[in-house]
Amino acid sequence: MSFRVVRSSKFRHVYGTGLKRDQCFDNIRVSKSSWDSTFCAVNPKFLAIIVESAGGGAFIVMPLSKVGRINPDHPLVGGHKGPVLDIAWCPHNDNVIASGSEDCVVKVWQIPDSGISRTLTDPIVDLVYHQRRVGLVLWHPSAQNVLLTAGSDNLVLLWNVGIGEVIVKIDCHPDIVYSACWNWDGSSLLTTCKDKKIRIINPRTGDIEEEAISHEGSKATRAIFLRSGLVFTTGFSKMSERQYSLRAPDHLSDPIVMVELDTSNGVMFPLYDPDTNLVYLCGKGDSVIRYFEITAEPPFVHYISTFQTPDPQRGIGMMPKRGCDVNSCEISRFFRLNNSGLCQVITFTVPRKSELFQEDLYPDTPGEEPAITAEEWLGGKDAEPLLISLRDGYAPSHKKELKRGGSTSSMTRSSADSDGDSADAPVVQSGVSQKVVDDLMEEIRKLKAMIVKHENRIRSLETKVTGVTAPPLGSGASALPGTPAPAKPEESKVNSSPAQSSGEEMAPDEV
Repeated sequence: MSFRVVRSSKFRHVYGTGLKRDQCFDNIRVSKSSWDSTFCAVNPKFLAIIVESAGGGAFIVMPLSKVGRINPDHPLVGGHKGPVLDIAWCPHNDNVIASGSEDCVVKVWQIPDSGISRTLTDPIVDLVYHQRRVGLVLWHPSAQNVLLTAGSDNLVLLWNVGIGEVIVKIDCHPDIVYSACWNWDGSSLLTTCKDKKIRIINPRTGDIEEEAISHEGSKATRAIFLRSGLVFTTGFSKMSERQYSLRAPDHLSDPIVMVELDTSNGVMFPLYDPDTNLVYLCGKGDSVIRYFEITAEPPFVHYISTFQTPDPQRGIGMMPKRGCDVNSCEISRFFRLNNSGLCQVITFTVPRKSELFQEDLYPDTPGEEPAITAEEWLGGKDAEPLLISLRDGYAPSHKKELKRGGSTSSMTRSSADSDGDSADAPVVQSGVSQKVVDDLMEEIRKLKAMIVKHENRIRSLETKVTGVTAPPLGSGASALPGTPAPAKPEESKVNSSPAQSSGEEMAPDEV
């Protein structure tokens, strides 16, 4: 007598659903760059997609509520001189996004709460150090204003965006860096390189703590840190078969699990949900999304299911858990880019009959508030991300500030200025006394009053001049029947010239 024991898991029946076309984003000119990037970044407020743009690089930013067909002339974020290769939203400020480009420059942008009303070309900060194209940008999970960038010059740089300076330079890679990932508290850095090695690096010193060959194939590999500290990688075998592996720190060269998937050529991007311990594998050019659950019991990486679509995908973005709908038991949401220009929204849901809040599906998740500052992190302090509860849902905040070198650049837009163009720029408060500000405002008020007074006087003079020079209607033989007779000569004395008012006689031809 034999029987099969089914593994017990609350995620065994997770299913994906593609939303209807009118609930997605259409008519987007997705970038045709051959760089291995997801081309898409999303947060609870905005969707950003790298697009084709003449005369430089650009990406499009849209509020999540603006679904449907996008106008071809939709405003862009376009300050780069070369194609944009990677974009990333700041985890501590939903209005701030960083972009790396082939022009070797990293730019940090501020997006107003209502979206952009015209093409944005002025970033908050320009980060200039790389000598070759920048293909990777990544924010620190818990430290404020810490940004990682990697370029084709084989350098990995850590920036303090608040002062716009490099704080750590890591030059231990002999070739191009394919991917980078922070661990849960941001105390270690995991990278993959073109030399087929994965490295665990001390991000403050740049020292290599451990390295090993990841996959034997020569194509691009990816690696991520799991919340438990394990390492999950994707890559290719010598025979160009796609693989994934699970490894433990201190034993990187000896994988716990190594599985071959298929023989496709597209690079696989592992997208990880630390709250549920699910990994989604999305390959460039694939028409499927595979998802797995990682547990502490063999075989450790458990295949759950596959979401199938008819069209191959060009790029993909994953919504943070803060932006998921807890009322419908939605645990993940993806924004999938097709070659046809459609950004398809896909939701992954756990089927539950109860409409109450499911605590087991939604543990506390990282919120917007940073745990430490850049200076504290650089000084050796580590901290896990600050967690928030989703029991009552999540409402994005409207007031965010970015501290920059002693002064504070306000990242807010007042509701009164939400329709104005001038509100697109951040308001800078640089320590000026309140008295000086009040004096300037009073001077501006007086100038406005003076302008109004002059405009009224100009209108009055124009009215008088028009009354003198306009020919009377109906004068001469061309008068129409029924029109009133022209004014008598003596009635025009009101508009007489200064010479008449002084008593001088006028010639008959002057009357």
